[in-house]
Amino acid sequence: MQMRMDQRYDVVIVGGGPAGIFAALEFSRRPGLRVLLIEQGADISERHCPARTEGSCLHCSPCDITTGWGGAGAFSDGKLTLSPEVGGWLGEYVGAAAMEGLIADVDRVYRDFGAPDRLYGQDPEGHDRWSGVAAKQGLRLVRSPVRHLGTERAGEILAAMRTELEDKVDIVTGTAVATIVTEETGTTRVTGVQTAGGAYYQSPVVIAAPGREGSAWLSAEAARLGIPLVSNAVDIGVRVEVAAVVTDVITDELYEPKLLYTSKHFEDQVRTFCMNPQGVVCTESWGDAVTVNGHSYADAGRKTANTNFALLVSTRFTEPFKEPIEYGKSIARLANMLGKDILVQRLGDLRAGHRTTPERLARSVVQPTLRAATPGDLSFALPYRHLRDLIDMLDALDGMLPGIAGRDTLLYGAEVKFYSSRLQLDEGLQTPVRGLYAIGDGAGVTRGLVQASASGLVAARAIAAAGEG
Repeated sequence: MQMRMDQRYDVVIVGGGPAGIFAALEFSRRPGLRVLLIEQGADISERHCPARTEGSCLHCSPCDITTGWGGAGAFSDGKLTLSPEVGGWLGEYVGAAAMEGLIADVDRVYRDFGAPDRLYGQDPEGHDRWSGVAAKQGLRLVRSPVRHLGTERAGEILAAMRTELEDKVDIVTGTAVATIVTEETGTTRVTGVQTAGGAYYQSPVVIAAPGREGSAWLSAEAARLGIPLVSNAVDIGVRVEVAAVVTDVITDELYEPKLLYTSKHFEDQVRTFCMNPQGVVCTESWGDAVTVNGHSYADAGRKTANTNFALLVSTRFTEPFKEPIEYGKSIARLANMLGKDILVQRLGDLRAGHRTTPERLARSVVQPTLRAATPGDLSFALPYRHLRDLIDMLDALDGMLPGIAGRDTLLYGAEVKFYSSRLQLDEGLQTPVRGLYAIGDGAGVTRGLVQASASGLVAARAIAAAGEG
């Protein structure tokens, strides 16, 4: 789109993921408001991940899986988890009642742009039945209705949002913001942003929505501006892959069961995350660290014989340690060093204390969907405490879903979820710097599509109510 020459805007949004997109959609309802959205990655039509076609990460910079229009959500499994208990901490700012309304608003927008009508896990009787089965194994099932978009449909929906905003918002992709510009007028207030290329866009309102890929940048800017930060937990674990017949009995009904467990040996919290029935294991890059992930398609022709899901141990560090993201990356880098990015090991081999070899993997009933993963030994990469926690939960899951802790169950590592440091924010997600708002996963407020999208609505509505912009 042709840029306005005066480079003055009512609102500048930094980041084109779900949080930034939903803020832009909300602003687009106000005719005459001049809004600029800047995204460091490529436009959605230009995002192509070689790892999906070549089979291994080529370390493109920036990563096309995590950056670009639509953010990491564009190539995700596209799950809309419609529960205030899942996906972040936005409810702590807006309250439970407002959170329910925001989730409904977000769901309605996604449906307007093509999300399917089917909603999994909405039957209370079905949830209660599975909750009882889980409780017998020491597991807690979180009620979390899911609307599944599918990887291909998620991208299509986010592209449709791009089209909707085309004539209402100025959109610049392939451009990184370097600095949030402020001035002192008794109080500190924002005056705009400066890009890495030196361009300056003036605005009395800036919404920082950089996603997890831009979280380090936002934390550094917050520290420079004197905005207090609180470290969130870091989740470290593996991606589990099993035969789909093992999990079909629950995924056909709930699609993605959210299960929590307190490990027997260390009493750490372990949880399932991002279950992908008949899906595919994949990779994503976080700078110099490659981690494992998973997704699934809505198209029946692209489904596989396997189901994959993350099994994660949550750790919240206390003083004096303040680098949970770097800790998680160091574990991922160690796994990358031992294999060619991602290691894969049969659960039976891990229990027996020996590495998985190509020969053992070839004999496995479960064949890996991530062909580029290196057969190896995860015990050289993951701390003993994490491995013990993960095995404890797999054994509990096996009591609920027999076969899930079988010899040929595959474990890929490392899977790490980086939750950005949380900035000090008010109920409208404004920082102590007047006119500067921070939303989405990059601000440490959310960790999923629905709450990230909702945070965009919160900030945009707060700005409108305050008469800013």
